[in-house]
Order: sequence, then structure tokens, then C-alpha cells
Amino acid sequence: MKKRIIIIYLLFLHGYICMAQQQEDNSSKKVEDVKVEYMTKELNLTPEESQKFWPVYNNYYAEIKLARKNYINDEVAFEEKVVEIRKRYKDDFRKVLNGEARANRVFVSEKKLRDLFKKELQNRQKLRRPLNRQQKLPRQKS
Repeated sequence: MKKRIIIIYLLFLHGYICMAQQQEDNSSKKVEDVKVEYMTKELNLTPEESQKFWPVYNNYYAEIKLARKNYINDEVAFEEKVVEIRKRYKDDFRKVLNGEARANRVFVSEKKLRDLFKKELQNRQKLRRPLNRQQKLPRQKS
């Protein structure tokens, strides 16, 4: 009897874990879609430029993520590495986007997008806080 209960429990647990992973993949896909749309609009990318730009940008972004992992406890070293990566990729962006000003806009647009994501996250957290407080109030009265 115990074996059956354990097997049933494991099956339910497996289903729950699979659903959680799907939700994570789905939300990261949405963030990626927003990023592509935003950057394409901000940089006024033509279809031809977009085809050349995104592989370069994805390599650039992967290096930034790797630097974050490598310098997780050293913010100064991380920032120095980011500056080095940006200097290296600026020439690649200049070639793809045909100009210094548009290459610089990549970094400015990226910062604006990060700020928008932060602001959205803060707004969502503010909306959750009052709900949590309202839920706690009735429990305290009982």
C-alpha cells in the first residue's frame, strides 16, 4: 500500500514540476519577444539589418550574461568586463547598422529597456503588496 501511495505522489509531483518549467519557459519567451520588438523599433531596423543584427546582439548578450556569472561577487570587475565587451562589439554594431550614432543607440536602447523592465517589476510588486495586506487583515480579526 505504501508503494502505491509513493508512486501516486511521485506522479503528481512530476506533473507539478513539468508545469512550473513550462511557465518559466513561457515567461522568458515573452521577455525575449518584447526585447526584440523594442530594440527593432528603437533602432529602426530594416529586415536586412535585423537579419545581420540579431546574431551579433545575441553573441554580445551571451558574453554579458557569462561575465555576470563569472563576476557574481565583484561588481567593479563585472562593470569593467562589460565596458570591454561593449567596446569590442561597438565596431560590429557599427558595421551592421552603418553608423556610429546607431551603434551607440544599441547601448542606450538596451539601458532604456532595462529601466522599463525594472519599472514594470516595481509596479507589479506594488500591486501585490496591498493584496497581501488585505488578506492578512481578516486573519488578524478572527
